[in-house]
Amino acid sequence: MASALAPEVAAGPAPASRAWVDHSRGMIVTRTPLRVSFAGGGTDLAAFYDHEDGAVFSTAIARYVYVTVKRHGEVFDENVRIAYSSAESVATVDEVRNDIARECLKLLEIEPPIYVSIIGDLPASTGLGGSSAFCVGLLHALHTLRGERVTAGQLAEEASHIEIDVLGEPIGKQDQYAAAFGGLNLFTFRTGGGVTVEPAQRVNGALADLFEHVAMFWTGHQRDAGKVLVEQKARTGSKLGTLREMRSHAYRLQEALCTGRFDARAFGAVLDESWRLKRGLASTITNPRIDEWYARAMDAGALGGKLLGAGGGGFLLFIVEPSKRGAVRAALPGLVDVPVAPEAHGSRVLSGGDR
Repeated sequence: MASALAPEVAAGPAPASRAWVDHSRGMIVTRTPLRVSFAGGGTDLAAFYDHEDGAVFSTAIARYVYVTVKRHGEVFDENVRIAYSSAESVATVDEVRNDIARECLKLLEIEPPIYVSIIGDLPASTGLGGSSAFCVGLLHALHTLRGERVTAGQLAEEASHIEIDVLGEPIGKQDQYAAAFGGLNLFTFRTGGGVTVEPAQRVNGALADLFEHVAMFWTGHQRDAGKVLVEQKARTGSKLGTLREMRSHAYRLQEALCTGRFDARAFGAVLDESWRLKRGLASTITNPRIDEWYARAMDAGALGGKLLGAGGGGFLLFIVEPSKRGAVRAALPGLVDVPVAPEAHGSRVLSGGDR
C-alpha cells in the first residue's frame, strides 16, 4: 500500500476510449473487496460535500464480490446472459433488468454476445458496500475484456457515475472508493467533486490490534439502503452540525491508528458516540430490535460499535476485548458471528488479464 497521500481523483468518469474487445482474453474473473466504514458516513453524500468537505475512515475487508465475464458461446440461443441471485437471458443490453450490469455494459459499449456472473461472500444489502463492489468489479472485468488497464481512481469514478448520476441512487461515494482502492484509508470528499485518498500510516501493529478487537454480527435482516438514505439526504441541511461531528470522528480514528499503540477503549468510545449521532439522521436507521442487540452487547463488555451501512439491518460491528468476545457472543443469541480481516488490495483481476 502506498504510504504517501494519494493525489486527488478528479470528479467524473473517463470516457470509453474504444469499443473493441480482445477476444483472446477468454474468461475474466475479478475479485473486489467489501468494506467496513468506521466513521464519517453521510458526509460522502453530495448534499453535504457540495457545501463543505466530507471525510470517511474505512477499511476494505477480506470478504469479496467475484465477477466473471466472457464472450458467450456461439451455440447458445441467447445474446446476453446475466447470472446473479436471478438469471437473465435477453437479446440486447438495453433489456437487462439488473441496473448496474446494464449500465456498465452500456458505459463501456460492450456488444453481445456476452456472459456475466456475480457471486458474493456475504449477502447483498447488508451495509458492506456490496452493490458498489459489484459495480467496480464488473467495470474492472469489462475494461480487461477490452484489453485496457484502468486505475483505481477511474474505476471508483465510473462506478460512482453509474450509481449516482445514471441510476439516481441516493448514495455517496465512499463504497466505490473503498472497493477500488482497498486498504485502510481516510477518504476526503471535496466540494468540487474530487476525492483525496489517504492510506492510513499504521504503526506498532495497530491494524492487527484493531482487528483482534473487531466483532461483526449478522442480524439476519437485509434492507433497502435507498429508503433510509432518501430521508437522510432530505434532512442533511438540518443535520449539518451532527454530520460535522461525525466527520471529526473519522479524523480522530485515523489519528488513533496512525500515532501510536491501538487503544481499544478510546476507539470504541468514538464508534459509540458516532452511532448515537447517526441514529438521529433518519427515522429508519435503527429500530427497537437493533437497539436491544446493541445494548446487550455493551452490557456484556463491548467498548462501542455501530450498525454498518445506511441502517435498518445488515451487520452490527463492535470493538471488544478478546477476553470479552465470548460474553458478547452469548449476549446475542441467534446472531451469526462473522470473522473479518483487513484487505490491503482493491479490485483485482484474478484470471484472464495481466495481474
